[in-house]
Formats: sequence, C-alpha cells, structure tokens
Amino acid sequence: MKQQTILSITGSDGTGGAGIQADVRTISAMGGVAVSAITCLTVQNTSKGLEIHDVPTELIISQVEAIVKGSHPRAVKVGLIRSAEAIRALRDEIVGCRHIVCDPGMLSVRGTRLMDDFAIDAFRRYLLPETTLLILQCSEVELMLGTSIQSDEDMLQAAKQLVDAGAKWVMLRGGRLSEGRLTALLYGGEGTASFFTSYNIEGWQQHGVGGAMSSAIATRLAMGDDVPTAVRRAHDYMHNQVVYSADESTQQQRPADLYDQLMSLVAQNYTTAHDVTFYAEQLNITPRYLSIITNKVSGKSPKQIIDDYLLQEAKVLLSTTRLSVQEISNKLGYSSQALFSKFFKGLEGVTPSAFRTRE
Repeated sequence: MKQQTILSITGSDGTGGAGIQADVRTISAMGGVAVSAITCLTVQNTSKGLEIHDVPTELIISQVEAIVKGSHPRAVKVGLIRSAEAIRALRDEIVGCRHIVCDPGMLSVRGTRLMDDFAIDAFRRYLLPETTLLILQCSEVELMLGTSIQSDEDMLQAAKQLVDAGAKWVMLRGGRLSEGRLTALLYGGEGTASFFTSYNIEGWQQHGVGGAMSSAIATRLAMGDDVPTAVRRAHDYMHNQVVYSADESTQQQRPADLYDQLMSLVAQNYTTAHDVTFYAEQLNITPRYLSIITNKVSGKSPKQIIDDYLLQEAKVLLSTTRLSVQEISNKLGYSSQALFSKFFKGLEGVTPSAFRTRE
C-alpha cells in the first residue's frame, strides 16, 4: 500500500508526551508519512506551571500553505490553535483536504482553559463546518455549547447539535457519568450512535493520549477507512501501545480487553438487554468465563455490572429529567413499571418515586 501523508497542525510539547512530537511518532508508527505545522510552543516548568507561546498567524499559515502545496496531505489533524485570526485563515488553507480531524484541546487534562471565547467562536464558525470528525472532551462540549452533560442522553443531544452545526461525525470523550468508568460516544447522524465504555480511567486520561488518538484516526482515514472503522482501529492501536503498558503479558491484557468490550456492549445495549447470556454470546465466551473475568478485574459479577449501569442511568433520569417513572421504565427496557420499581428498590432501598422526592 502506498504510504499516505498526514499533516498535524498543533502545538509543540517539549516533553514529547503530546503535541506535534506525539503526533509524528503515532503517524509514523501506523505507517503514514508525518508532516507538521507548529501553532504554539509550550514550556512545562514544574515551578512556574504551563507556559504557552503562540506562533504568529502569518507563520502558521506559511507552514501550512507550503506543506499543502508541496506534500498534498490526504488527511489533516488540527489540534490546539489559540488565535481566532489564525483559525479563520487556516480554514482557507485546508478546506480542500479530503479528511479533517479536529481535536482543538480547549481544556487541558487538568481542566486549564487553553482557548479564549474568541478562538472558540472562530472554531465553531470556520473549522467545525469543514470537519470530517470532531473530537471533544465532554467538559469542552459543556464549555462550547453552554450545556451540562450528566447522562448518555445528554451526550447524544450535544453530538446532534454539533453535527447539525456542520461536523460530519462527532466523538465525545471522557464522560464520567458513573464512578469508575469513562464513556465515549461516536455519532454521525440518525442511526449511527455508538457508545463505548472503559473502566481504565487512569490509562485513557494520561497526558497526550487524546491527541495521539486523533492523529491515529487521521492516519487510518488517509489509508482509506471510513470513520467508524478508523476510530475502531485507532482505538485498538492506542489501547495496546499506550493505555496498557507494553510489559503487560497477553494473559494480563486479555481479561482487561474483554472487560472493556463488555462495558462498551453494556453502554450500547443496556436499554434492550439485561441478561448476562446476551453479553457472553456477543463476546463469544461462556457466561461462566465472563463471570471469572469480571470478578478478576472489578470484583463484581456480570449481573452486578449490568445492574449498576442500569441503576446509574435510572438515577440520572430521575434526577435530571421530567420523565414519569413509567416513561423511564420504558426507556430502560423494562416490560412494566412494577418490574422497574422492584429492581430499583432492591438496589437503592427506596422506590423510584421516593428517590426523586428525596433528590
């Protein structure tokens, strides 16, 4: 297969853990040809904290113009750009590129704001409508849209807004809607929503993992994958190379891998499938082996994991919506309100109505 050229436009990270350095390493490791344009320089000083020095707009655009004309990248990854003027000018340089993956990095992993209101507004107006795939943390979506994300439904509604605004696909990351797990959503229009859940919060929130993930996706798009396939293959790469350390044995990784697959399946199917057998069949393993895996990784049975997920979603819906208990029961896949109330009281100790009153 002919090597494809991928352009990364983002900041420089002197530690090598993120930014241009991590993008070039990731693109090259996945078989692409990495070219780059630097938008800012960072100084990560333990005593002074993070310092960011922006590259002048004309120099950013000169870099991009030269690369686009000389190398004709098949995909572009756009990371952190902090100037509204630079964002407006950049749009005209990359608008003709086949695939544009935007991961703007409005907030650092520690929650530090990296883009001002003018830059965020310029991003929404000029780059978002040209984006093949927009990747945002849930906290960044809350900042951009002025909304609160407390549930899977909130994530879905936010993704719909962003697709309506022009993005072809949206991936929302880092939804910590329940203790002990992270949720992500990939959405490209009606009928395309896919939720993914992982218990490995520490792994996926390492410095630079999100940025490297976006460059991995851009690389797979350049190689001809559609968006869902590119996301899946990039996820597999990041999972094996970064999230789990290289010295872990296959025997250690397999239970963790299957556990993550289970959690993603539950996130996608909890409204229609409550039984352990369904999930075991999806994973091509026996319910008994699934029980061994979940107990080894989390100390819980598969049934407890499914029930915990359902309970958390029920509590969110009771606390944050005006849906009736019957409507929530239907939404969560129960055949009757009585069965849902029995389930809820058995785990929470009170009926759904009493829980709502207490909240």
